[in-house]
Amino acid sequence: MSDKPIPGRRTAAADGDITVFHIGMRINRLRAVRSWWPVFTAMPRMLKELSDKDSGMLGFRILLGGPRVLYLVQYWDSHEKLIAYAADPGKEHRPAWAAFNRRMREGKGHVGFWHETYVVPAGSYESVYVNMPEFGLGAATGTEPVGRRGERAAERLKLNSAA
Repeated sequence: MSDKPIPGRRTAAADGDITVFHIGMRINRLRAVRSWWPVFTAMPRMLKELSDKDSGMLGFRILLGGPRVLYLVQYWDSHEKLIAYAADPGKEHRPAWAAFNRRMREGKGHVGFWHETYVVPAGSYESVYVNMPEFGLGAATGTEPVGRRGERAAERLKLNSAA
């Protein structure tokens, strides 16, 4: 992925349903390194494991949500693959989750954790990137000129209006 801006207006080249997974941690007590450091260091191991194309994770972006919040957005090709990864005892997530739960009980609230999962049906998302490098969903799926999917957001959204 290049950090060089791509001239003009582009949109994500995503097709089909997309699962968006937000996950983050908040350091509630900075000096309680034993509580938050293992949480912080577990994620790179999982991301490395998920870099396998068969995992279902299309891409991710790490963001800062303030001085004490680390925030990760992941794009998946299906919620089934996300759930399967989370439940697989042979992958990094299960042991990290078990260890995290132990530390949460012992840590007296020194670290916070959250996640949100959104299953977005095909036609229910749209994007535009103007003079930007590939970013967000566009970085996960690649981009294409806006005109191929419609010049306006309303054209790119193909919501099922049947009730």
